[in-house]
Amino acid sequence: MDSNVKSIGVLTSGGDAPGMNAAIRAVTRAAIFNGMRVFGIYRGYKGLISNEIEEFKTNSVSNIIQKGGTILKTARCEEFMTEAGRKTAYENMQRHGIDALVVIGGDGSLTGAGVFANEYNIPIVGLPGTIDNDLNGTDTTIGYDTALNTIMESMDKIRDTATSHERLFFVEVMGRNCGYLALNSAIASGAEAAIIPEISIEKDQLAELINQGFRKSKSSSMVLVTESEVTGGAMNLAERVKKEYPQYDVRVSILGHLQRGGSPTAQDRILASRMGVAAIQALLENQRNVMIGIRENEIDYVPFKRAIKKDREISPELLEVLKISSI
Repeated sequence: MDSNVKSIGVLTSGGDAPGMNAAIRAVTRAAIFNGMRVFGIYRGYKGLISNEIEEFKTNSVSNIIQKGGTILKTARCEEFMTEAGRKTAYENMQRHGIDALVVIGGDGSLTGAGVFANEYNIPIVGLPGTIDNDLNGTDTTIGYDTALNTIMESMDKIRDTATSHERLFFVEVMGRNCGYLALNSAIASGAEAAIIPEISIEKDQLAELINQGFRKSKSSSMVLVTESEVTGGAMNLAERVKKEYPQYDVRVSILGHLQRGGSPTAQDRILASRMGVAAIQALLENQRNVMIGIRENEIDYVPFKRAIKKDREISPELLEVLKISSI
């Protein structure tokens, strides 16, 4: 099928995630391979408004697949939320002859892409770049595997001191309203529990955890907590323990932005490369307003509305695995 897209812009938006550079590389080279011009847009939607746009060639993305972060930088942009801001962004696209966009980011980035696409009838394809793994229509997102491994390695180190001092550790990880990072990190690191938003809505996980009691044969206890208003976060939980269960010696470790850094794993590099090539294929097929997802190891085109429509459901099987393996 013939495509009207002859020139594309690529940007990264929202929080950075390991593997974004691999995605930029794949998008750029797949576009050039198919005879398109490519423009790198710096600082996300902010750069689209301020005209921070540069034409990319094949060598513009050389030697970046192994790097964390994003060479295109990223920034929040309140101006893009206004009609005037989006009008300026569209005018800059026209100035450079850009026919379509590839947006690499999370739910906020794809929400903005959907509004922009509908307002100006622009073909936009999204790539799920977020460590939170909180988008629907894809089994995993770019950066998630790397973040998971970073948390696991950190947990292994924290356990050394937790065991030495016989302490209860709350380790806070990212995820907002999605508990995948905390839950799978807990399984991978042999933690005793994960306190996640999806379950906090239904019950008091801390009370349940304490009331069940920690095995006396264990010299330490480690609990993963999703950073979220719903869970209250690790600091709040630790304060509750000090007041309600003073018999426990409790400590907190907040991993913070450590989780976003580092060289992407092989899995994230391959995922980002596949998705980047698929984004250009989607544009060649005249697809628009879709996110590239991967389901059962197959590429899928997911409408923006479905990708961001609600929080992902946590697998009951994973919850059961953690429960059984932590006794």
